[in-house]
Amino acid sequence: MDAVRLDAVAAEAGVSKGGLLHHFPSKRALVEGMVQRLVDRIEALLPGPDAPPGAYTMAWLDSSIPEVAPEPGTTGRDELPMALLAATGGPEVLDVLQRHYRAWQERLDADGLPPGVSTLVRMAVDGWWTARLLHLAPPHGAAHVELRRLVADLIATGRARTGPKTSDPADAVGASR
Repeated sequence: MDAVRLDAVAAEAGVSKGGLLHHFPSKRALVEGMVQRLVDRIEALLPGPDAPPGAYTMAWLDSSIPEVAPEPGTTGRDELPMALLAATGGPEVLDVLQRHYRAWQERLDADGLPPGVSTLVRMAVDGWWTARLLHLAPPHGAAHVELRRLVADLIATGRARTGPKTSDPADAVGASR
């Protein structure tokens, strides 16, 4: 956040610094707005509560990890990683993201898959994009395709183990026992 310069942002956006400050009275407000905009983009990719079992979890995977490996030198879809990186702007900015993550996790938990499957997929996706973003030996080429297939197969296996979607996550837990 220290690197953000309001005059540079205003120039890039083609507005005056005063115009920028009218909408975003501080750097923190600007970064929070950016995080919210990226969260809104992610939300637009995710299905609603009436989606079939596993659809939300699959959309979580699809929103971050493409089926085909990105070209060398590119990172692929980075909306979520960039939102998380922006969260390093301090506790107020991180709070925006934490609120959304709690809601996303609740929706994952209610996705109609056996307990833990959706969370495991989320954790795999979060680790995957972190490796991509920080260049921590992310999978490339055939390894990318195979690992992504394994995560998608986990969702498919979870779907096969469940019956019709229930509106009460507690019922889904009981049904999977």
